[in-house]
Amino acid sequence: MASFDVIFIGGGPAGYVGAIRAAQLGMSVAVVERDGLGGTCVIWGCIPAKALLESASLANKVRKAADFGITVTDPKFDYGVAMKRSRAVANQNSKGVEFLFKKHKITYIKGTGKLAGKNSVSVKTAEGKDEKHEAKKAVVICTGSRVKGLPQAGLELNRTTIISSDEALILERAPKTMAIVGAGAVGCEFADVFNAFGTQVTLIDVMPAILPLEDGECSAELAKAFRKRKIDVITGAKIGNVKVGKGSVTMSLDAGGKSQSLEVEQVLVAAGRAPNVEDVGLKEAGVQLTDHGFIKINERMETTAKGIYAIGDVAGPPMLAHKGSREGVVLAELLAGDPHVQMMNYGNIPNATYCHPEVASVGLTEQQCKEKKLDFKVGKFPFAASGRARTSGETEGFVKIIRDAKYGEILGAHIVGSHATEILHEIVVARANEFTVDEVDLAIHAHPTLSEAVAEACLDSVGKVLHI
Repeated sequence: MASFDVIFIGGGPAGYVGAIRAAQLGMSVAVVERDGLGGTCVIWGCIPAKALLESASLANKVRKAADFGITVTDPKFDYGVAMKRSRAVANQNSKGVEFLFKKHKITYIKGTGKLAGKNSVSVKTAEGKDEKHEAKKAVVICTGSRVKGLPQAGLELNRTTIISSDEALILERAPKTMAIVGAGAVGCEFADVFNAFGTQVTLIDVMPAILPLEDGECSAELAKAFRKRKIDVITGAKIGNVKVGKGSVTMSLDAGGKSQSLEVEQVLVAAGRAPNVEDVGLKEAGVQLTDHGFIKINERMETTAKGIYAIGDVAGPPMLAHKGSREGVVLAELLAGDPHVQMMNYGNIPNATYCHPEVASVGLTEQQCKEKKLDFKVGKFPFAASGRARTSGETEGFVKIIRDAKYGEILGAHIVGSHATEILHEIVVARANEFTVDEVDLAIHAHPTLSEAVAEACLDSVGKVLHI
């Protein structure tokens, strides 16, 4: 038996970042991971998907190259090649995490971990051996989440004609036709990718709008952009009569009082994820779950069992890599007894969808402000009025700022457009430091940049916009 201060069960963004911070603070650390360091984000999610989105972006730019004075003769768009590049990027990132573990002297135990009594973790190693290790300070459960099908709608994953994002990341070719069920971030990103590689995509969601967690104007703007690119967007849809053939899937769709039949080569189910809480020994250890199946934690990320903590997807929404990573850092500092630790601010976690145009947001939507009966003002600035957006030919979208009417506090920010996921962080930092819209404007923004649109939207919220 080896002894450590902290053992993390799971090596995804929550576990590996928490482990690194704990090691930096002088603790001895082990991480148990069965699938490879980096977890879903690095191997089956964020990183390879974004690599594919870069390929999609380039494919769309090639199609518009003539507008920029560049002639491209007979371009070929090969999803299989893009897929292999994305896998190489994912593997490189995973190896990067391995390097960081060696740098910080973190013990990597490849295998499946399980709670095994007080302060103990049992591991079935990749070689089939049974090991047991002690955690003197804490055991941290960060086992992440997994894709799930929609068996209630007849869409049980079969990994061939009905697939998840996992299978989409290793396809050798783009199908001629595809239905994507679920129009959250994952569904919208894959709609963008496959459309760019020539697939006729039908994007379907039961909710009345795509990206249903985003501000309504942003969802509508993205739907408009998708339809312009010939992506068929169907919302408020009910799926029925699913029939799975050898090389196709047929279904009926009822939406907006209209019915239609749809036949596609493949269906990609992107309707959420389930936490990995099975076979970890939670019940035996006294770790309770919430009504939605996540591990119940308090503000210090403690579970209902002493000495056992949970972070990341398994500890509840938002199921985002950066949320899990920050939880890992905060927990490590709590375990180290840092008297100045900054606790989690779940109200300032940014959302990012990397399709084209990108969508990014933080804070409250306009609808949420209305529901809370807040006194607020809205400022908007369209990228069509941005000099930098015009130079790049990417003028879709806008920046929307929601501020408190009396003091100018930034209640929410919502961006649709090129590089929205990068631009947003100016507002994330502003909110973290309680800046007002006036203080954002006081910062001189370089010209021409897309970020000028943030300052202009802030100005618009106080009736002083300059360029519209």
